[in-house]
Amino acid sequence: MSWGSEQQEQQGYGYGYGQQVPPQPYGQGYPQYDQGYGPPAQPVQYEQPWQYVAEEPQAAASNTIQMDPVQAESRTEPAPAPEPRSVSEPEPEPDAGPKPKGGGRDRYFDALRAVALVRVVAYHTFGWAWAGLVFPSMGVMFALAGSLMAKSLERPALKVVKSRMRRLLPPFWFWGFFVVVAMLIHDWMPGWQIVFWIVPVGDPPGNQWGIQAWEILWYLRTYLWFVLMSPLLLKVFRKAPLPVLLLSLAPILVFQYAWEPPYNRFGSGLTDFATFLFCWLVGFAHREGVLQRLKPALVILASLALLAYGGWYTFAHQAEFGTYDLDEVPVAQTFWSAGFVTLLMYFKAYYNVDFAWLARLKRLDRIVTIFNGRAVTIYLWHEIALVLAVPLIDQFWKVPAFEKWLPLESQWFMFGIGWVLIWVAIPLVGWVEDVAAKKKPKLLP
Repeated sequence: MSWGSEQQEQQGYGYGYGQQVPPQPYGQGYPQYDQGYGPPAQPVQYEQPWQYVAEEPQAAASNTIQMDPVQAESRTEPAPAPEPRSVSEPEPEPDAGPKPKGGGRDRYFDALRAVALVRVVAYHTFGWAWAGLVFPSMGVMFALAGSLMAKSLERPALKVVKSRMRRLLPPFWFWGFFVVVAMLIHDWMPGWQIVFWIVPVGDPPGNQWGIQAWEILWYLRTYLWFVLMSPLLLKVFRKAPLPVLLLSLAPILVFQYAWEPPYNRFGSGLTDFATFLFCWLVGFAHREGVLQRLKPALVILASLALLAYGGWYTFAHQAEFGTYDLDEVPVAQTFWSAGFVTLLMYFKAYYNVDFAWLARLKRLDRIVTIFNGRAVTIYLWHEIALVLAVPLIDQFWKVPAFEKWLPLESQWFMFGIGWVLIWVAIPLVGWVEDVAAKKKPKLLP
Protein backbone atom coordinates (compact mmCIF):
# COMPACT_ATOMS: atom_id res chain seq x y z
CA MET A 1 0.00 0.00 0.00
CA SER A 2 1.05 3.59 -0.29
CA TRP A 3 2.26 5.25 2.83
CA GLY A 4 2.42 8.83 4.03
CA SER A 5 5.69 10.69 4.25
CA GLU A 6 7.46 11.23 7.57
CA GLN A 7 6.64 14.91 7.42
CA GLN A 8 2.92 14.25 6.94
CA GLU A 9 2.94 11.75 9.78
CA GLN A 10 4.41 14.38 12.05
CA GLN A 11 1.65 16.73 10.92
CA GLY A 12 -0.93 14.19 12.07
CA TYR A 13 -2.07 12.92 8.69
CA GLY A 14 -1.31 9.17 8.42
CA TYR A 15 -0.82 7.44 5.10
CA GLY A 16 -2.35 8.69 1.95
CA TYR A 17 -2.69 8.50 -1.73
CA GLY A 18 0.46 7.58 -3.64
CA GLN A 19 2.86 8.00 -0.71
CA GLN A 20 5.16 5.42 0.77
CA VAL A 21 7.04 4.63 3.96
CA PRO A 22 8.44 1.25 4.97
CA PRO A 23 5.64 -1.21 5.82
CA GLN A 24 5.47 -2.90 9.22
CA PRO A 25 5.86 -6.64 9.76
CA TYR A 26 3.29 -8.62 11.70
CA GLY A 27 3.59 -8.09 15.40
CA GLN A 28 5.26 -4.66 15.18
CA GLY A 29 3.10 -2.18 17.02
CA TYR A 30 2.15 -4.95 19.42
CA PRO A 31 5.00 -4.62 21.92
CA GLN A 32 4.05 -7.59 23.98
CA TYR A 33 4.51 -9.90 20.99
CA ASP A 34 8.11 -10.90 20.48
CA GLN A 35 8.81 -11.97 16.93
CA GLY A 36 11.73 -14.00 18.06
CA TYR A 37 11.52 -16.89 15.69
CA GLY A 38 13.52 -17.37 12.54
CA PRO A 39 14.61 -14.58 10.23
CA PRO A 40 13.04 -11.11 10.30
CA ALA A 41 9.42 -11.11 9.23
CA GLN A 42 8.64 -10.05 5.72
CA PRO A 43 7.08 -6.61 5.33
CA VAL A 44 3.32 -6.66 5.44
CA GLN A 45 1.48 -4.95 2.65
CA TYR A 46 -2.05 -3.74 2.74
CA GLU A 47 -4.62 -3.28 0.11
CA GLN A 48 -5.90 0.09 -1.00
CA PRO A 49 -2.99 2.41 -0.23
CA TRP A 50 -4.78 5.61 -0.89
CA GLN A 51 -6.61 5.31 2.40
CA TYR A 52 -6.78 8.36 4.66
CA VAL A 53 -6.06 7.82 8.35
CA ALA A 54 -7.39 9.65 11.35
CA GLU A 55 -5.68 12.76 12.60
CA GLU A 56 -4.48 11.36 15.93
CA PRO A 57 -0.75 12.01 16.35
CA GLN A 58 -0.08 8.39 17.12
CA ALA A 59 -2.23 7.04 14.33
CA ALA A 60 -0.52 5.49 11.38
CA ALA A 61 -1.38 4.40 7.96
CA SER A 62 -4.54 2.64 7.10
CA ASN A 63 -5.85 0.87 4.50
CA THR A 64 -6.69 -3.39 2.22
CA ILE A 65 -10.58 -8.76 0.32
CA GLN A 66 -15.45 -8.57 -1.23
CA MET A 67 -16.68 -9.59 -0.50
CA ASP A 68 -20.29 -8.73 -0.03
CA PRO A 69 -20.47 -8.16 3.73
CA VAL A 70 -24.13 -8.99 4.03
CA GLN A 71 -23.81 -12.32 2.28
CA ALA A 72 -27.19 -12.14 0.66
CA GLU A 73 -28.31 -15.08 -1.38
CA SER A 74 -27.18 -14.98 -5.00
CA ARG A 75 -29.50 -16.28 -7.66
CA THR A 76 -29.27 -16.93 -11.35
CA GLU A 77 -32.67 -15.67 -12.50
CA PRO A 78 -34.55 -12.42 -11.86
CA ALA A 79 -37.22 -12.71 -9.23
CA PRO A 80 -40.92 -12.43 -10.14
CA ALA A 81 -42.98 -9.59 -8.78
CA PRO A 82 -43.58 -10.22 -5.08
CA GLU A 83 -47.02 -11.03 -3.79
CA PRO A 84 -48.61 -8.31 -1.64
CA ARG A 85 -47.81 -8.78 2.04
CA SER A 86 -49.74 -7.75 5.05
CA VAL A 87 -48.08 -5.49 7.55
CA SER A 88 -47.74 -8.37 9.99
CA GLU A 89 -45.73 -10.55 7.62
CA PRO A 90 -41.96 -10.67 8.25
CA GLU A 91 -39.63 -8.92 5.87
CA PRO A 92 -38.17 -11.36 3.30
CA GLU A 93 -34.44 -11.95 2.98
CA PRO A 94 -32.85 -9.14 0.94
CA ASP A 95 -31.56 -11.20 -1.94
CA ALA A 96 -34.01 -14.04 -1.97
CA GLY A 97 -35.13 -15.07 -5.41
CA PRO A 98 -36.02 -18.11 -7.47
CA LYS A 99 -33.58 -20.94 -7.05
CA PRO A 100 -31.32 -22.04 -9.89
CA LYS A 101 -32.04 -25.30 -11.63
CA GLY A 102 -30.08 -27.34 -9.14
CA GLY A 103 -31.82 -25.67 -6.21
CA GLY A 104 -30.20 -23.64 -3.45
CA ARG A 105 -27.68 -20.86 -3.81
CA ASP A 106 -25.79 -19.76 -6.90
CA ARG A 107 -22.47 -21.47 -6.30
CA TYR A 108 -20.68 -19.46 -8.98
CA PHE A 109 -20.98 -16.28 -6.91
CA ASP A 110 -20.31 -18.21 -3.71
CA ALA A 111 -17.13 -19.75 -5.15
CA LEU A 112 -15.83 -16.36 -6.33
CA ARG A 113 -16.43 -14.88 -2.88
CA ALA A 114 -14.62 -17.77 -1.19
CA VAL A 115 -11.62 -17.47 -3.53
CA ALA A 116 -11.52 -13.72 -2.90
CA LEU A 117 -11.37 -14.25 0.85
CA VAL A 118 -8.57 -16.79 0.59
CA ARG A 119 -6.63 -14.44 -1.67
CA VAL A 120 -7.02 -11.58 0.80
CA VAL A 121 -5.66 -13.62 3.70
CA ALA A 122 -2.80 -14.83 1.53
CA TYR A 123 -1.99 -11.27 0.46
CA HIS A 124 -1.85 -10.11 4.07
CA THR A 125 0.41 -13.02 4.94
CA PHE A 126 2.87 -12.99 2.06
CA GLY A 127 2.47 -9.48 0.61
CA TRP A 128 2.61 -10.75 -2.95
CA ALA A 129 2.60 -7.74 -5.29
CA TRP A 130 1.36 -9.91 -8.16
CA ALA A 131 -1.70 -11.20 -6.27
CA GLY A 132 -3.98 -8.44 -7.55
CA LEU A 133 -3.01 -9.13 -11.14
CA VAL A 134 -3.88 -12.81 -10.77
CA PHE A 135 -7.18 -12.21 -8.95
CA PRO A 136 -8.33 -8.67 -8.06
CA SER A 137 -10.35 -9.70 -5.02
CA MET A 138 -11.78 -6.33 -4.13
CA GLY A 139 -13.01 -5.60 -7.64
CA VAL A 140 -14.64 -9.03 -7.77
CA MET A 141 -16.33 -8.56 -4.43
CA PHE A 142 -17.69 -5.13 -5.28
CA ALA A 143 -19.08 -6.54 -8.54
CA LEU A 144 -20.82 -9.36 -6.67
CA ALA A 145 -22.17 -6.89 -4.13
CA GLY A 146 -23.44 -4.59 -6.88
CA SER A 147 -25.34 -7.41 -8.53
CA LEU A 148 -26.95 -8.47 -5.27
CA MET A 149 -27.78 -4.87 -4.38
CA ALA A 150 -29.58 -4.39 -7.71
CA LYS A 151 -31.58 -7.53 -6.96
CA SER A 152 -32.45 -6.25 -3.48
CA LEU A 153 -33.64 -2.91 -4.87
CA GLU A 154 -36.64 -4.64 -6.35
CA ARG A 155 -38.01 -3.82 -2.90
CA PRO A 156 -38.39 -0.28 -1.46
CA ALA A 157 -35.00 1.42 -1.36
CA LEU A 158 -35.22 2.60 2.24
CA LYS A 159 -35.98 -0.90 3.51
CA VAL A 160 -33.07 -2.32 1.51
CA VAL A 161 -30.59 0.23 2.83
CA LYS A 162 -31.74 -0.31 6.42
CA SER A 163 -31.52 -4.08 5.97
CA ARG A 164 -27.99 -3.89 4.61
CA MET A 165 -26.79 -1.67 7.41
CA ARG A 166 -28.51 -3.88 9.98
CA ARG A 167 -26.67 -6.92 8.65
CA LEU A 168 -23.28 -5.21 8.57
CA LEU A 169 -23.09 -2.99 11.65
CA PRO A 170 -23.65 -5.45 14.56
CA PRO A 171 -20.70 -7.69 13.53
CA PHE A 172 -18.64 -4.53 13.10
CA TRP A 173 -19.64 -3.21 16.53
CA PHE A 174 -18.91 -6.55 18.19
CA TRP A 175 -15.46 -6.74 16.61
CA GLY A 176 -14.82 -3.03 17.14
CA PHE A 177 -15.52 -3.27 20.88
CA PHE A 178 -12.49 -5.49 21.40
CA VAL A 179 -10.26 -3.42 19.11
CA VAL A 180 -11.23 -0.08 20.65
CA VAL A 181 -10.83 -1.34 24.23
CA ALA A 182 -7.42 -2.81 23.38
CA MET A 183 -6.28 0.49 21.88
CA LEU A 184 -7.58 2.44 24.88
CA ILE A 185 -5.52 0.18 27.13
CA HIS A 186 -2.51 0.97 24.95
CA ASP A 187 -2.64 4.74 25.42
CA TRP A 188 -5.07 5.72 22.68
CA MET A 189 -7.27 8.71 23.35
CA PRO A 190 -9.84 9.31 20.57
CA GLY A 191 -11.48 12.59 19.67
CA TRP A 192 -14.89 13.21 18.15
CA GLN A 193 -13.89 10.96 15.24
CA ILE A 194 -14.80 7.98 17.40
CA VAL A 195 -18.32 8.37 15.94
CA PHE A 196 -16.96 6.56 12.89
CA TRP A 197 -16.69 3.46 15.05
CA ILE A 198 -20.48 3.59 15.24
CA VAL A 199 -21.29 4.19 11.56
CA PRO A 200 -18.11 3.92 9.46
CA VAL A 201 -19.07 6.28 6.66
CA GLY A 202 -15.62 7.76 7.31
CA ASP A 203 -12.41 6.00 8.26
CA PRO A 204 -12.57 5.05 11.96
CA PRO A 205 -9.58 6.42 13.89
CA GLY A 206 -7.01 4.33 15.70
CA ASN A 207 -3.46 4.26 16.98
CA GLN A 208 -0.31 2.64 15.70
CA TRP A 209 -0.58 -0.26 18.13
CA GLY A 210 -3.83 -1.45 16.59
CA ILE A 211 -3.24 -0.61 12.95
CA GLN A 212 -3.04 -4.21 11.77
CA ALA A 213 -6.58 -4.72 13.02
CA TRP A 214 -8.35 -1.54 11.90
CA GLU A 215 -6.58 -0.77 8.63
CA ILE A 216 -9.00 -3.07 6.78
CA LEU A 217 -12.01 -0.88 7.60
CA TRP A 218 -11.64 1.12 4.41
CA TYR A 219 -13.71 -1.61 2.77
CA LEU A 220 -16.67 -1.24 5.14
CA ARG A 221 -16.64 2.50 4.58
CA THR A 222 -16.58 2.12 0.79
CA TYR A 223 -19.29 -0.53 0.89
CA LEU A 224 -21.56 1.73 2.93
CA TRP A 225 -21.02 4.54 0.44
CA PHE A 226 -22.15 2.25 -2.37
CA VAL A 227 -25.15 1.00 -0.38
CA LEU A 228 -26.30 4.54 0.38
CA MET A 229 -25.78 5.69 -3.21
CA SER A 230 -27.21 2.60 -4.93
CA PRO A 231 -30.86 3.72 -5.20
CA LEU A 232 -29.72 6.82 -7.14
CA LEU A 233 -27.01 4.96 -9.06
CA LEU A 234 -29.46 2.31 -10.21
CA LYS A 235 -31.93 4.92 -11.47
CA VAL A 236 -29.20 6.69 -13.45
CA PHE A 237 -27.84 3.38 -14.75
CA ARG A 238 -31.23 2.28 -16.07
CA LYS A 239 -31.59 5.44 -18.15
CA ALA A 240 -28.48 4.67 -20.24
CA PRO A 241 -26.76 1.48 -19.06
CA LEU A 242 -23.75 1.28 -21.38
CA PRO A 243 -22.89 5.00 -21.45
CA VAL A 244 -23.13 5.19 -17.65
CA LEU A 245 -20.98 2.08 -17.31
CA LEU A 246 -18.26 3.53 -19.54
CA LEU A 247 -18.44 6.98 -17.91
CA SER A 248 -17.88 5.37 -14.51
CA LEU A 249 -14.22 5.01 -15.51
CA ALA A 250 -13.84 8.77 -15.85
CA PRO A 251 -13.75 9.88 -12.18
CA ILE A 252 -10.52 8.07 -11.35
CA LEU A 253 -8.85 9.61 -14.41
CA VAL A 254 -10.04 13.06 -13.32
CA PHE A 255 -8.59 12.48 -9.86
CA GLN A 256 -5.30 11.37 -11.35
CA TYR A 257 -4.80 14.04 -14.01
CA ALA A 258 -7.06 17.01 -13.27
CA TRP A 259 -8.08 17.30 -9.62
CA GLU A 260 -6.71 15.44 -6.61
CA PRO A 261 -9.24 14.86 -3.81
CA PRO A 262 -8.42 16.49 -0.47
CA TYR A 263 -6.23 14.58 1.94
CA ASN A 264 -8.90 13.78 4.50
CA ARG A 265 -11.64 11.25 5.20
CA PHE A 266 -13.81 12.57 2.40
CA GLY A 267 -11.00 12.50 -0.14
CA SER A 268 -10.00 8.98 0.81
CA GLY A 269 -13.57 7.74 0.51
CA LEU A 270 -14.06 9.54 -2.79
CA THR A 271 -10.96 7.93 -4.27
CA ASP A 272 -11.98 4.42 -3.21
CA PHE A 273 -15.52 5.04 -4.47
CA ALA A 274 -14.20 6.09 -7.88
CA THR A 275 -11.76 3.18 -8.02
CA PHE A 276 -14.48 0.52 -7.70
CA LEU A 277 -17.46 2.35 -9.22
CA PHE A 278 -17.22 0.44 -12.51
CA CYS A 279 -17.12 -2.89 -10.67
CA TRP A 280 -20.26 -2.03 -8.70
CA LEU A 281 -22.08 -0.93 -11.85
CA VAL A 282 -21.03 -4.00 -13.83
CA GLY A 283 -22.85 -5.91 -11.08
CA PHE A 284 -25.90 -3.83 -11.97
CA ALA A 285 -25.35 -4.69 -15.63
CA HIS A 286 -25.34 -8.37 -14.82
CA ARG A 287 -28.48 -8.25 -12.71
CA GLU A 288 -30.37 -6.03 -15.19
CA GLY A 289 -29.59 -8.35 -18.11
CA VAL A 290 -27.47 -5.77 -19.94
CA LEU A 291 -24.41 -8.02 -20.25
CA GLN A 292 -26.44 -10.95 -21.53
CA ARG A 293 -27.61 -8.92 -24.54
CA LEU A 294 -24.08 -8.02 -25.66
CA LYS A 295 -22.18 -10.00 -28.28
CA PRO A 296 -19.25 -12.06 -26.95
CA ALA A 297 -16.73 -10.53 -29.34
CA LEU A 298 -17.57 -7.00 -28.20
CA VAL A 299 -17.32 -7.86 -24.50
CA ILE A 300 -14.07 -9.77 -24.89
CA LEU A 301 -12.42 -6.99 -26.90
CA ALA A 302 -13.56 -4.32 -24.45
CA SER A 303 -12.38 -6.37 -21.47
CA LEU A 304 -9.00 -7.04 -23.05
CA ALA A 305 -8.63 -3.33 -23.77
CA LEU A 306 -9.34 -2.48 -20.13
CA LEU A 307 -6.90 -5.13 -18.95
CA ALA A 308 -4.26 -3.91 -21.39
CA TYR A 309 -4.52 -0.32 -20.21
CA GLY A 310 -4.52 -1.33 -16.57
CA GLY A 311 -1.50 -3.58 -17.06
CA TRP A 312 0.37 -0.98 -19.09
CA TYR A 313 -0.29 1.73 -16.52
CA THR A 314 0.88 -0.55 -13.72
CA PHE A 315 4.30 -1.24 -15.19
CA ALA A 316 4.75 2.11 -16.94
CA HIS A 317 4.38 3.86 -13.56
CA GLN A 318 6.22 1.28 -11.49
CA ALA A 319 9.08 3.67 -10.80
CA GLU A 320 6.66 6.39 -9.70
CA PHE A 321 4.80 4.19 -7.23
CA GLY A 322 7.71 1.94 -6.33
CA THR A 323 5.76 -1.25 -7.06
CA TYR A 324 3.50 -2.98 -9.55
CA ASP A 325 1.03 -3.88 -6.79
CA LEU A 326 -2.40 -2.80 -7.99
CA ASP A 327 -3.34 -1.79 -4.47
CA GLU A 328 -0.76 0.97 -4.68
CA VAL A 329 -1.96 2.34 -8.02
CA PRO A 330 -5.63 3.45 -8.15
CA VAL A 331 -5.83 3.97 -11.93
CA ALA A 332 -4.31 0.56 -12.63
CA GLN A 333 -6.58 -1.05 -10.05
CA THR A 334 -9.64 0.51 -11.66
CA PHE A 335 -8.95 -0.60 -15.23
CA TRP A 336 -7.48 -4.02 -14.45
CA SER A 337 -10.37 -4.86 -12.11
CA ALA A 338 -12.88 -3.52 -14.66
CA GLY A 339 -11.62 -5.82 -17.40
CA PHE A 340 -11.33 -8.80 -15.08
CA VAL A 341 -14.78 -8.58 -13.49
CA THR A 342 -16.45 -7.83 -16.81
CA LEU A 343 -15.25 -11.18 -18.14
CA LEU A 344 -16.34 -12.98 -14.97
CA MET A 345 -19.78 -11.41 -14.90
CA TYR A 346 -20.33 -11.83 -18.64
CA PHE A 347 -19.36 -15.49 -18.41
CA LYS A 348 -22.00 -15.85 -15.73
CA ALA A 349 -24.68 -13.89 -17.58
CA TYR A 350 -24.16 -15.26 -21.10
CA TYR A 351 -23.64 -18.93 -20.25
CA ASN A 352 -25.79 -19.01 -17.08
CA VAL A 353 -23.07 -20.81 -15.15
CA ASP A 354 -24.03 -21.78 -11.60
CA PHE A 355 -21.27 -24.21 -10.50
CA ALA A 356 -23.96 -26.67 -9.42
CA TRP A 357 -21.30 -29.41 -9.70
CA LEU A 358 -19.94 -28.23 -6.34
CA ALA A 359 -22.80 -30.10 -4.68
CA ARG A 360 -21.09 -33.37 -5.69
CA LEU A 361 -17.95 -32.39 -3.76
CA LYS A 362 -19.45 -32.44 -0.29
CA ARG A 363 -16.49 -31.16 1.71
CA LEU A 364 -15.58 -28.41 -0.73
CA ASP A 365 -19.22 -27.39 -1.01
CA ARG A 366 -19.46 -27.24 2.78
CA ILE A 367 -16.35 -25.02 2.99
CA VAL A 368 -17.77 -22.65 0.37
CA THR A 369 -21.01 -22.48 2.36
CA ILE A 370 -19.18 -21.59 5.56
CA PHE A 371 -17.07 -18.97 3.80
CA ASN A 372 -20.16 -17.25 2.44
CA GLY A 373 -22.18 -17.52 5.62
CA ARG A 374 -19.31 -16.08 7.68
CA ALA A 375 -17.64 -13.74 5.20
CA VAL A 376 -17.92 -10.69 7.46
CA THR A 377 -16.42 -12.65 10.35
CA ILE A 378 -13.52 -13.91 8.22
CA TYR A 379 -12.83 -10.46 6.83
CA LEU A 380 -12.93 -8.63 10.16
CA TRP A 381 -11.02 -11.18 12.23
CA HIS A 382 -8.42 -12.47 9.76
CA GLU A 383 -5.88 -9.73 10.48
CA ILE A 384 -6.15 -10.33 14.22
CA ALA A 385 -5.68 -14.06 13.57
CA LEU A 386 -2.49 -13.38 11.61
CA VAL A 387 -1.20 -11.07 14.34
CA LEU A 388 -1.90 -13.65 17.06
CA ALA A 389 -0.15 -16.32 14.98
CA VAL A 390 3.17 -14.57 15.68
CA PRO A 391 3.30 -15.00 19.48
CA LEU A 392 1.78 -18.46 19.12
CA ILE A 393 4.61 -19.55 16.83
CA ASP A 394 7.07 -18.01 19.28
CA GLN A 395 5.83 -20.50 21.85
CA PHE A 396 6.39 -23.36 19.43
CA TRP A 397 10.10 -22.53 19.38
CA LYS A 398 10.27 -23.43 23.06
CA VAL A 399 9.34 -27.07 22.30
CA PRO A 400 12.43 -28.91 20.93
CA ALA A 401 10.35 -31.34 18.85
CA PHE A 402 8.42 -28.49 17.22
CA GLU A 403 11.63 -26.60 16.55
CA LYS A 404 13.15 -29.65 14.92
CA TRP A 405 10.26 -30.94 12.85
CA LEU A 406 8.00 -27.97 12.12
CA PRO A 407 8.82 -25.25 9.53
CA LEU A 408 8.48 -22.49 12.10
CA GLU A 409 10.42 -19.99 9.98
CA SER A 410 8.13 -20.40 6.98
CA GLN A 411 5.45 -17.88 6.18
CA TRP A 412 3.39 -20.79 4.91
CA PHE A 413 3.38 -22.11 8.46
CA MET A 414 2.12 -18.74 9.71
CA PHE A 415 -0.49 -18.81 6.93
CA GLY A 416 -1.68 -22.19 8.19
CA ILE A 417 -1.76 -21.11 11.84
CA GLY A 418 -3.67 -18.00 10.79
CA TRP A 419 -6.35 -20.12 9.17
CA VAL A 420 -6.56 -22.36 12.24
CA LEU A 421 -7.28 -19.27 14.33
CA ILE A 422 -9.80 -18.04 11.76
CA TRP A 423 -11.64 -21.35 11.97
CA VAL A 424 -11.67 -20.99 15.75
CA ALA A 425 -13.18 -17.51 15.38
CA ILE A 426 -15.94 -18.67 13.02
CA PRO A 427 -17.98 -20.64 15.62
CA LEU A 428 -16.80 -18.42 18.47
CA VAL A 429 -17.99 -15.07 17.11
CA GLY A 430 -19.64 -15.79 13.76
CA TRP A 431 -23.07 -16.19 15.33
CA VAL A 432 -23.23 -12.37 15.49
CA GLU A 433 -23.90 -12.42 11.74
CA ASP A 434 -26.96 -14.59 12.35
CA VAL A 435 -28.24 -12.21 15.01
CA ALA A 436 -27.70 -9.25 12.66
CA ALA A 437 -29.70 -11.06 9.96
CA LYS A 438 -32.50 -11.88 12.43
CA LYS A 439 -31.77 -15.58 12.18
CA LYS A 440 -31.36 -18.24 14.83
CA PRO A 441 -27.69 -18.14 15.94
CA LYS A 442 -25.64 -21.14 14.81
CA LEU A 443 -22.05 -22.21 15.38
CA LEU A 444 -21.70 -22.86 11.66
CA PRO A 445 -23.96 -21.67 8.83
